[in-house]
Amino acid sequence: MPPSPDATVFAAVDSAIAVARDQLIALSHSIHAEPELAFQEFRSVEKTMEPLRERGFHIEKAVADLPTAFSAEYGNGDLVVGIFAEYDALPEIGHACGHNIIAASAVGAALGLASVADACGLTVKLFGTPAEESGGGKVIMLDHGVFDDLAMALMIHPGPEDIAGAHSLALADLSVVYRGRESHASAAPEYGRNAGDAVTIAQVALGLLRQHLLPGQQLHGIVGSGGVAPNIVPGHAELLYYLRAVDSAALEDLMRRASACFEAGALATGCTQEIRKLAPTYTELTPDSALLCAYREQIRELGREPIAPELEAQRPLGSTDMGNVTNVIAGIHPVIGIDAGGAVTHQPAFAAAAVNPSADRAVIDGATALARTAITIAGDQFHRDRLSERVIQRQFQRQEDIR
Repeated sequence: MPPSPDATVFAAVDSAIAVARDQLIALSHSIHAEPELAFQEFRSVEKTMEPLRERGFHIEKAVADLPTAFSAEYGNGDLVVGIFAEYDALPEIGHACGHNIIAASAVGAALGLASVADACGLTVKLFGTPAEESGGGKVIMLDHGVFDDLAMALMIHPGPEDIAGAHSLALADLSVVYRGRESHASAAPEYGRNAGDAVTIAQVALGLLRQHLLPGQQLHGIVGSGGVAPNIVPGHAELLYYLRAVDSAALEDLMRRASACFEAGALATGCTQEIRKLAPTYTELTPDSALLCAYREQIRELGREPIAPELEAQRPLGSTDMGNVTNVIAGIHPVIGIDAGGAVTHQPAFAAAAVNPSADRAVIDGATALARTAITIAGDQFHRDRLSERVIQRQFQRQEDIR
């Protein structure tokens, strides 16, 4: 049985990451320099795989039938550790969520764990997961059984401050399409049915709904299309909306209430409406308490001080498809702080900060803390058995579902 982790194991991990430091930072900067949107991250995938290929990881491309998803595996231990890389960017503002840091730190953690995989009885798997910003790559991979053998699932995300037990909101990504009837806006408006007006009425209704939302429920969106010319009554219009809530039950409640607002626009204008989900629904993060405690200890050892646990719920980081993973597999999704000069994620200034010296430090600290967390839990027999039993139960349940 693998021994409990000691200073020698930690030193080996730290050394492996230190050796790869320049390569990891170069990876972060290179991904940042060529931002790619959801499901189009072809250059970023190749860049992320290269250090793993050099280290001898076995790589499988296009897993779960996703062209920009991959898995990279090293070792043959009985406990399988999953490290998650993201690399998609945002439209127009690039890596304003710092996914370049996520990818590089994930590679660093995988390289560090590979150096002690045999000693700790581990199989190390790094997953390249596309389309976190919009598209839910992890949910698709989870549903395909790609993660079924994982005992733990680990990743970090950059932000303006360190948050060990990060919270996220459940999310529904919606398109609401209204169809009316075009007509001349001056000569024959009475023959038209204005889909643009349906959008306006729906938005007014949603605005009035906001005062009655439960704590943590949010809705926000844009007009995707609203007409083509002022003298044509719009026969087609579209709303693009995110609905968020603290958990899946509260999200379902919000969906019901928001749907009535969308319907009101159609009823008032004589249009039809169709609501479509553009991506899988994201669930809230549910971090594993033992992994969380181990990570908090390790990140402090690196000279960082996360915010107090009692303040974590006041800092929701938006929504992530990693929430779906942590509701099935023991996992964590901490936030690692960078100096962004007061900027927050999804601002251009945060994108600029994602390659500054503090971001480079976050790559190395994040990789080190994740790798140390994994071997801390792997070296604790109680938690090793606990997580192994969860794997057996999950695999049994999938077989039952198949039957």
